Amino acid sequence: MNPLLEKFNTKYTSAPFEEIKEEHYLPAFQELVKTSEKEIDEITNNPEKPTFENTIEAMAFSGEQLDRVSNIFFNLNSAETNDEIQKIAQEVSPLLTEFSSKISQNEKLFERIKSVYDQKDSLSLNEEQQTLLNETYKGFVRSGALLSEEDKKKLEKINMDLSIKSLQFGQNALASTNAYFKHITDKEELKGIPEAILQQYEEDAKEKDLEGYVITLQYPSYLPAMTYAENRELRKELALANGKKSFDGGEFDNQNLIKEIVKLRQEKAELLGYKNYADFVLEERMAQSPTKVFEFLNELLEKATPYAQKEIEELKSLAKADGIDDIQSYDHAFYAEKLRKQKFDIDDEELKPYFQLEKVQEAVFGLAGKLFGLEFKEINDVQKYHQDVKTYEITENGNYKSLLYADYHPRKGKRAGAWMTSYKNQYKQNGENSRPHISVVCNFTKPTKDTPSLLTFQEVTTLFHEFGHALHGVLADTQYPNLSGTSVKWDFVELPSQFLENYCYEPEFLETFAKHYQTGEILPAEKIEKLSESKSFMEGYQTLRQLGFGLLDMAYHSEVGALENKSVKEFEVEKTAATNLYPSNPETAASPSFSHIFQGGYSAGYYSYKWAEVLDADAFQYFKENGIFNPEIASKYKILLSSGGTKNPMELYKNFRGREPKVESLLKRAFG
Repeated sequence: MNPLLEKFNTKYTSAPFEEIKEEHYLPAFQELVKTSEKEIDEITNNPEKPTFENTIEAMAFSGEQLDRVSNIFFNLNSAETNDEIQKIAQEVSPLLTEFSSKISQNEKLFERIKSVYDQKDSLSLNEEQQTLLNETYKGFVRSGALLSEEDKKKLEKINMDLSIKSLQFGQNALASTNAYFKHITDKEELKGIPEAILQQYEEDAKEKDLEGYVITLQYPSYLPAMTYAENRELRKELALANGKKSFDGGEFDNQNLIKEIVKLRQEKAELLGYKNYADFVLEERMAQSPTKVFEFLNELLEKATPYAQKEIEELKSLAKADGIDDIQSYDHAFYAEKLRKQKFDIDDEELKPYFQLEKVQEAVFGLAGKLFGLEFKEINDVQKYHQDVKTYEITENGNYKSLLYADYHPRKGKRAGAWMTSYKNQYKQNGENSRPHISVVCNFTKPTKDTPSLLTFQEVTTLFHEFGHALHGVLADTQYPNLSGTSVKWDFVELPSQFLENYCYEPEFLETFAKHYQTGEILPAEKIEKLSESKSFMEGYQTLRQLGFGLLDMAYHSEVGALENKSVKEFEVEKTAATNLYPSNPETAASPSFSHIFQGGYSAGYYSYKWAEVLDADAFQYFKENGIFNPEIASKYKILLSSGGTKNPMELYKNFRGREPKVESLLKRAFG
């Protein structure tokens, strides 16, 4: 029996993780693709006249089990992968791409969709139904429905190649990250690194059957070394290893894949009638055009550069006092931490005891309760994919709202970083509101035998960020699964996550949970005040760094043929020159491990982090002016979150705020 092909007979029909074996995946995908094809055939060959219900709505609810199995498999490929799962992914991705192409290139089906679309003005549809109809029609056109047979086949081949190459890019980046570790036996080499971190390095060494200490390129291991190690040569070596990820000409090198992916995306855009891939992508974003994105990024660049340069000058002065005349990028975190301590008397390691993971989670749960009336209860009768995962039942007024999986610690089969994802979408059908299953995945330091998991302040904001995304999913209240939760325009998707981060800097909220894990003492008021003031610390540098990634991403996807006569490194240096505040090292490059744009969904969309910062600064200013827990504003914001992709995001924002967002809100928050 294959559990993936059965009805999930579990609490809340949650994924039966403990019953699933690797050999179940491929047969399940093969079978469910056939089942989904039959559903599509029934819609396509329905003898009745095409209507919204028998065509558009029927499609929205088709393939539910395939979607669920896909979510399970690809989420685990990020959070709990191994060689076998990665091998299966290489077989499954083309299968799904082919299935998707078959649907999008089904002429008879498109005729039915077009027939409904052409009479949309006389159908008396509500707003969500109109959105579904428009999105379905547009989706087909953008997938090549209006192309000739020959061009359809070309597009199918491009999509297939892209799915395989993007997957390979991510696997290379992960393998390259995992391939490196620094083994140290002399504790003196680790001078400056706090004891709690050294304990973690010892645990990592033991896992590899080594004496002494091990530092890896996983961020909870790498960042503390870069921030606190007095040993400059060690920082240099680690930074070099990190910058060489998939850029060393070895087995996991991604440089050729970048060129191939960029070329294929350009071919796809031209085939569909667009000048470049950025034009194709941005048609479906709030920003709408590359010109508007470049204007936005360059305006911020102009405003932020003087602040960033001033910040670097301060770091240079500190380094000079240590006899360093040629400050490099691998010195940045070390001297930024020194300066932060000097300016605000804030030391991440000194603060960590006040941010025990469990207490931070309680705080974010409590905030969701205060703003949106949600309650969280840990449950143990839901299957998990790893023992580290915790499961929570979320209710509102005693009614079940959502299931939450929390997966917080690094391990070998888990990619770096932090993300929110969904195992099941929310939708309404046959009078039932089918609720979502949401997951938050992070890579926080594991507890040791002596110490619980303690977070840096940056990790605190990371948890709030991902939980903001989670709330977008949890509060979803739409009719159709493909308009639910985070199914919104890409440059709108970061608003809920970045918005929630603001609370981490508010003294009246911080003092409710920033308590020493041993003594229960509240973080002293002056430290809370300093933390709040430190929000804009190094904001110029961070802004330029984000703008660099945004400009690089836009350059890859809007400059036709620009990579043909250049190496990836040359291209990267040229396109980020205006944002680079340190000399470039010829041995390192960011692009070969830039998974957001070459594996994830941020191609021609990385700018959206900054775009969403404008939205979140503007939205939070509204709360600040009226009380950060203001129930009326919170209820308006809840409507924005629960509406998913049912309306134009600017319209949703204006309904909440009463006007369009202003860039000045971000500039005021960042630079005063």
